[in-house]
Amino acid sequence: MSPAAADPRPSGLRPELRLVLAVSLDGRLAPAEGGAAQLGGAADRLVLEEALAWADAVLVGAETLRRHGSTCLIHSPALLEARRSQGRSDQPIAIAVSRSGRLPAALPFFRQPLERWLLQAAPLPPAAPAEGFDRHMPLDSWPEALAALAALGQRRIAVLGGAKLAAALAAEDLLDELQLTVCPRLLGGPHGWLPADARVAPAARAGWRLVEHRALPGDELLLRWRRPGAQGVTS
Repeated sequence: MSPAAADPRPSGLRPELRLVLAVSLDGRLAPAEGGAAQLGGAADRLVLEEALAWADAVLVGAETLRRHGSTCLIHSPALLEARRSQGRSDQPIAIAVSRSGRLPAALPFFRQPLERWLLQAAPLPPAAPAEGFDRHMPLDSWPEALAALAALGQRRIAVLGGAKLAAALAAEDLLDELQLTVCPRLLGGPHGWLPADARVAPAARAGWRLVEHRALPGDELLLRWRRPGAQGVTS
């Protein structure tokens, strides 16, 4: 039986999803008091940009955008040139995930040099484009939304957080790969990369395969795990 045939996850056309995060030694994204932890050094920034260069689009939660103000961009000349040589845009499309569809217009995100799409979980207003976005799409269910993104050419998507977005995808076993940079800090508190009350699909609780481990400068460690039968390529 082929790996694809053995894959127990939802079938059908959908993009490959890679969750990309920097976490503390105790698996936290933010300090106990909340706010941005500013985890990851220059080496983590490079492997993040490598993931962005791989991706056609990125998913980022609205709360993460409000907290940080912007999304991540590729700055490496070599990675930018590689995308251009493939006929791709400099930056992957940034897809914001929001229930309300309302993000402050003053966010630096809206001035970044990239294409912006919106996935909105609440009902879409009739024929009303979301201000600041190039495309406005409904999020009635994750399988439907991902199928729609795949049909629009978004075959490889990097998921940049936050924890609620990661939890929503893990609950439906839609994550194909985890790329975690473990940083030498202990933060404590409740802000894990999956919330304490997160529901993980039974099929996703085990079976992950380590495909890369790389020691990074600054005592950081890059770890990549994939699900058996994950869609797409590993490079």
